[in-house]
Amino acid sequence: MSCPVCGKDAAAKYRPFCSKRCADIDLGRWLNGSYAIPTDEPADPGLPPDPDTPPTRH
Repeated sequence: MSCPVCGKDAAAKYRPFCSKRCADIDLGRWLNGSYAIPTDEPADPGLPPDPDTPPTRH
């Protein structure tokens, strides 16, 4: 199995990653929202608008 971050062989201690560094990189990606599941559902009206989403015209 190869590390999903860098592609090196996975280490048993950090499986599926090769090192703590790659495991931490992956965790950081989850925490900052880099990994997201796309959806067609409208955003929660209680949340501020996403600055990366272009405005919609009605």
